[in-house]
Parts: sequence; C-alpha cells; structure tokens
Amino acid sequence: MTSFESVTLEVSDPVAAAAFYAALGLASHVRVRASDEAATGFRGFALSLVASQPGNVDALVGAALDAGATALKPAAKSFWGYGGVVQAPDGTICKVASSKKKDSAPAAREFDQLALLLGVADVKASKRFYVDRGLAVGKSFGGKYAEFDTPSSPVTLALYPRRALAKDTGVAEEGAGSHRLVLGGGGEPFTDPDGFAWEPAPARHPG
Repeated sequence: MTSFESVTLEVSDPVAAAAFYAALGLASHVRVRASDEAATGFRGFALSLVASQPGNVDALVGAALDAGATALKPAAKSFWGYGGVVQAPDGTICKVASSKKKDSAPAAREFDQLALLLGVADVKASKRFYVDRGLAVGKSFGGKYAEFDTPSSPVTLALYPRRALAKDTGVAEEGAGSHRLVLGGGGEPFTDPDGFAWEPAPARHPG
C-alpha cells in the first residue's frame, strides 16, 4: 500500500538548495540530497505554492528572487487571480499564486498550501495507477487534473498533463534525463509510468 509522505529534490549543491528552500519557508516541506544525474530541459514537475492574497505572492516571489531564483513568469493579474513562476537555482520550478486579486491584510511571506504537480502523459492512466497502489483521489477533473488525498504529507500530490504544466509554467515541454525528484511513501520502491521514482519515506525529524 502506497502513501505519499515526503518530497526529496536531488540537487548538485545540497547546502545552497537547503538555504534557498528555507528562504521560502519550505524547509519542513521539501528535502534535498546530492545528485549529479544528468537532466536537461523540463524535468516534468513543479511545486505550487498557493497564497491567500497577491501581497503574499509578491513576498514569496521576492524572497525566491533574492535567494537566487530566476523569473520565468513575472507575477501578474490574470482572469483567475494573481501569480508568477520562478525557477530555483537547482532547476526546480516553483509556481506561486492566489485566487484573490486584492489584498485584505498586510503582506506576509507565507502560503496556505503547497502542492507537487507531476506532469504526466495521461492523467487518467496515471490516476488509475496510483489508485491501484492505494492512494485515494481527493479531486478529479477528467483528463485535466487529479489531486490525491495525502494526509501523511504537508504537501499535496497532484497530476497535470505534462504539456499543460510546461505551458502554465512558461517553459518548453521537452526534457530528458533524470527528474531529480524522489517521492517518499509506504511500501516498496517503484517507478510510475512517467518515470517518477518512489522509495520508502525517510524517518521524520523529531519535533
């Protein structure tokens, strides 16, 4: 039985990466470990930070840029709300957004939800794969999006069409090599249909 419990990013410089994610308030949500596996282009996933208001989006994007991120999409209003996309120094794409278009409180560098978006070839097929392994679906919108109920993790796990995720984050769809991402959960190690690797979740830090 698979459960989703942790996210580990494989990076060339773990010290620098840990400092970056700490600057975004993600130290307790995202783990990093050393890896020099080759990866080119889009790595097929993104971290999505959902904030309560535009001012918080700006604060988070600003913190990311100050910590060395590159802007892929400057924060701006859209028909659905307000958001922007940055790329961490290790190459991970981070989307920061709010459904609100106006602030209702002083801006703060905080978010309400963090999701790991996996870009997959076929959302319905990947959803079936994970359901067969024991994950429960929380939300599903046909072949466009699926979100799992992940009570063991501070991070929500969701599936998105790879092409749509690349377009949404402002990068080309093409990519090769390692995803440089490991998902932790219960059960034996396995690799999903899109090449995302799973392994038993590491022990939680005390406290």
